[in-house]
Amino acid sequence: MDIITSLAIVGFAALIHASFQLSVSVLTLLSGHAIGSKKSHARLVRLTTSYTTGAGVMTLLLLSFVSLAFIHWFGTEVPLLVWALVCGLVFGIGIAVWLFYYRRNAKGTELWIPRAFAKFLTERSKKTQQGAEAFSLGLTSVISELIFIIPTVAIAALVLIGLPPEWQLVGIAIYTAVSLLGLLIVWSLIGSGRSLARIQKWRTDNKRFLQFSSGGALIVLGFFVYVSKIMATVLGVQ
Repeated sequence: MDIITSLAIVGFAALIHASFQLSVSVLTLLSGHAIGSKKSHARLVRLTTSYTTGAGVMTLLLLSFVSLAFIHWFGTEVPLLVWALVCGLVFGIGIAVWLFYYRRNAKGTELWIPRAFAKFLTERSKKTQQGAEAFSLGLTSVISELIFIIPTVAIAALVLIGLPPEWQLVGIAIYTAVSLLGLLIVWSLIGSGRSLARIQKWRTDNKRFLQFSSGGALIVLGFFVYVSKIMATVLGVQ
């Protein structure tokens, strides 16, 4: 794949990452508790900024780690079998997102993540008072959603290790920035004084659309990478 196609795949994978809702949910929880405890607007902005920064740092570290692991295991020439396995993982998680991303409980629906993680994030968002705590909460929120974002990270890492070193850095920066779009939008709305209730209502009203879009986009990503990398190599057109 050429550099433009590779970076486009990385950007699309990051956009799918951004469509998942856990980090945004925790950010709105954090903001809601801060508003409820009568914190100043400046304090609220500091907490949400620290949280968003933590999520960005963990995303950058995660992508860098997975890329380094692939280079250690396979070098820069990754076997087609590995590409096929990762594409299969992307397809599988895409279908899983359609079927299992939300689950019902006594209070309605909640994101399908381990209950221990969900409880921890909820409790920590209530108790967070300092920027360092919000930063660590941002780190943890990315780890908690790993089951859904690992396909996009894996695809991006496979693509990145085939690029020249300077473009690898560009690709990592693109992925990190684009993956934070959802958080950055909510952060900017909260910072500008928009109603948190309206933000929550929009998310609730559109959660099924976002669920369908995320799952469908994963399937499209897996199919595109399969065709552009595996089929193109097998047929000798690249």
